[in-house]
Amino acid sequence: MEKIKLSILDQSPVRMHGTASDALKESLTLAQHAEKWGYYRYWVSEHHNTASLAGAAPEILIAHLAANTSRLRFGSGGIMLPNHSSLKVAENFRTLESLYPGRIDLGIGRAPGGDRLAATLLNPSNNFNEQDFIQQLIDLQHYFDQDNDYEKRFPSVQAIPLSGTTPDMWLLSSSGQSGIFAAHFGMGLAFAHFINPVGGEDAVAMYRSEFKASTALPEPQVNVGIFVLCAETQEKAEELQQVMDYQMLQIERGVSSGIVPFEYVKDIDYSEAELHRIHFNRKRFITGTPERVKSKLLALAEAYTTDELMLVTITHSFADRLKSYELLAREFGMI
Repeated sequence: MEKIKLSILDQSPVRMHGTASDALKESLTLAQHAEKWGYYRYWVSEHHNTASLAGAAPEILIAHLAANTSRLRFGSGGIMLPNHSSLKVAENFRTLESLYPGRIDLGIGRAPGGDRLAATLLNPSNNFNEQDFIQQLIDLQHYFDQDNDYEKRFPSVQAIPLSGTTPDMWLLSSSGQSGIFAAHFGMGLAFAHFINPVGGEDAVAMYRSEFKASTALPEPQVNVGIFVLCAETQEKAEELQQVMDYQMLQIERGVSSGIVPFEYVKDIDYSEAELHRIHFNRKRFITGTPERVKSKLLALAEAYTTDELMLVTITHSFADRLKSYELLAREFGMI
């Protein structure tokens, strides 16, 4: 499958001794380069109560990025819907779509994007209930003037501003359950292989087989997110991987610290249990030289039967991050 689209998921990572302001400025620089290098879409994430990621308000960051580019599609990867009012999400994204017609995606997640306490403070009425989430999806489609099989709860309420187009709607999934919801409501499915490398192909196949066409989407649409670390040499790529091995362990321990340099981790002697987790977590990554990474990306796209991959690259050095995306754009003939 040669003809695939490459996209970017940006979590606005904060490096050790860096600042959130640095991270957000780097997001803009990366987006501008991504547009120049031929990437298809650029999503930003929602995370809370963590010092290592600066992306807490994707709707604000999307507006900033889209205002400083001209072609690239922008979206949320994703808006964690239980943290918010469906009406307010619809108004935010109708506003973005009115400002940048045909360039906006609304990617929706069900996870809190942080710890449960932060999620409760964001939305005190959040009961972490599946049925509540389903109702939010029903309401959201109605606010975007999309038909579904359920009665509109508040027929007198419109999400404004009204415009000729609405954002494309996607559901994010790392387990398959949201894939079932995406199929039922006729939304796109973004599978997070970078979160869960097990069972994704089956989840996507189920989504395709159960897909029900909607007003906005007549056919199933899938993209797959994967951690990617690409460098000019295998040795450099392995250094980038070792940094992320450490960062993944820190995340699993609940430690919220900035992205460290290679010198910080190169001499760490891991326990057997830690090495076991590192071995598993590496299934969430594709690492290596451009030729090697391209081969593995094409194999991943074929396994998922998708024509779009969303690359997540986190490094301590912003130059390394830019270089990883540039090398792949060149290897795929996008520049």
